[in-house]
Parts: sequence; C-alpha cells; structure tokens
Amino acid sequence: MAQVETMRGPVDVNDLGPTLMHEHVFVLNTEHVQNYGEGAWWDEEQQVVDAIEKLRRLGDKGVTTIVDPTVIGLGRYIPRVQRIAADVPVNIVVATGVYTYGDLPFVYAQRGPGAPLGGDEPMIADFVKDITVGIADTGVKAAFLKCAVEHPDLSPGVERALRAVAATHKETGVPITVHTNPGAETGSKVVDILRQEGADLSKVVLGHSGDSNDVDHLKSLADTGATLGMDRFGIDVYNSTDDRVSTIVALAADGYADRMVLSHDASCYIDWFGPDVMQLRETIMPNWHYEHISDDVLPALLDRGVTQSQIDQMMVENPKRYFGG
Repeated sequence: MAQVETMRGPVDVNDLGPTLMHEHVFVLNTEHVQNYGEGAWWDEEQQVVDAIEKLRRLGDKGVTTIVDPTVIGLGRYIPRVQRIAADVPVNIVVATGVYTYGDLPFVYAQRGPGAPLGGDEPMIADFVKDITVGIADTGVKAAFLKCAVEHPDLSPGVERALRAVAATHKETGVPITVHTNPGAETGSKVVDILRQEGADLSKVVLGHSGDSNDVDHLKSLADTGATLGMDRFGIDVYNSTDDRVSTIVALAADGYADRMVLSHDASCYIDWFGPDVMQLRETIMPNWHYEHISDDVLPALLDRGVTQSQIDQMMVENPKRYFGG
C-alpha cells in the first residue's frame, strides 16, 4: 500500500483519514520576519504555542491530516513546523515548488531554459532533492508539488515554474497542486500546459476552483481528470460560503463528488495583511479558520442533499487517491 511522507515521516494512505487539502501553518515573508518582525509583531514561541492549540482543536473535530502547500515564496521553514507537528494529532503533508505570480527568484531567474546563462532547469534538481532526500537537513520529505498561475498571460517565470513542476512530477510520481485564478480561468491554461508536458491530470488539484460558481466551467476542468480544489471556505470576500456550498451541491448532484476536495486556505498566521491579522479575520472574514468546514460547511452540505458518502469521497477517498491510494 502506498505511503505519504508527512512532517513526522511516512504514513499509509489509508491512515490519512479526513483531510483538508489546502491549509497553511504559517505564511510569512522570511526576510521580513528576520529583519523587522522579531520583537515587534512576531513572537516565535507564542506563535508556535498558538499553532499547536489551533491544530489540536482541528484534530478534536475529527480532521486527521492537513496538506500544506507552503513553498519558496510563501515562507516555508520546516524546523518551525516540525516543532508543531511533534505536539499535535494531525498529519502535516508538505510541498516543494515555487510560488510566484510573475518573476522567479533571482537564484533561478538567471539560469535555466530561456535565462541569460541557459543550461538545465535548476528548479527540477531542487524539487527532486526535496522529494527524494529531504528538505534542507530536516529529514522531512515533500510529498507533492506546488506552483501558481494567477494571470492568464503567463510570464516566462511562471511558465518555467509550471513546466519544472510537471517535469518533477514525471520523474518522481508525486502529485501537483496549482494555485489558479478561476475568474481569469487560468485552470484551463494549467491543464493545457500540464497535458503538453505529459503530466497525469488525475494527480492534479486545481486550487481555488471554489472561488467560481460557473458550474459549466468547473465541469469542463473536472472532465479533464483534474480535481477541483474547493478550498477557500471562509474567504467570503472572494465567494460567500452559501455560494460555495451551492456550487458543490450542484456538482455533487451531477456526479462530480469524486473530483472535488475541501479546505479553507487558512493558516495559523499570515503576514500579508500586517501584524494585526486576527483583527482582520474578526471584522472581515470571521469564518476564515480551520474549523469552519467541520462546524458549518459539512452540516450545510448535508442539509442541501449532499450525502455522507459524497462528503467521505471529497474528504477521505479523493485525498487518498491523489497521494497514490
């Protein structure tokens, strides 16, 4: 039986259990934290304690795994999250890749296909190392790949990242998650390029598909074999919970429960909105937290006719299949 690498080591896919397929522990600008955060708004020990508490509460809701697509560009720092994983009942599955909407980090931008210095794609070697050897010297191995396609006109850097992810997927067999922008229908562009590169689309999650209520467009993406990431519950500024639920209800009724996964795209802390992120959550997005699906979304889906079997499909069977089960 296939195993999945997690922060604490390999886990049998059958033991993943109910899984949230797109959650972060921390989203940080590492350089900003190092230069401006500590002692001002970032308290390392307090944030670790807070994350442990939040993930323990999630475990109490019956969720046993989160899939964390925090990669370079989002502040991935494994040693910090290792401390948290050691003290919570929830598996944390981590990723490798690059998150950018435009230019690649300079360490990649000058080398590789189409770059000034040319040569082989350096991202592939780094991604493969994270998957097969481990991330830095932590011993933690990445179990999936992540990149982002926000704009329909792909920059050279974004396209290189996507093709590097596809090449690494083909070499290692690990699955892919891509940040997409449903309003710009970038999922279609992602599918086209991944298909060109020979990727197995059944091992691809098109992240943030749930921001759209265009059922016909979402069906067209799912019909390629890819899985729809209905993964921003609680971010009501993009799409309300009621509308997200209605879209899932419609798709499930038409037989697409086997091509959807659920999540919030939440975190214990994100620095994108300044130091007072909790006030932002309380005033603008009060449901943007790990427990919203368990507390509110699943009961709403059941009330609207989605069956428990379909919920199990989205939360247990589809994640298991994605990781090789």
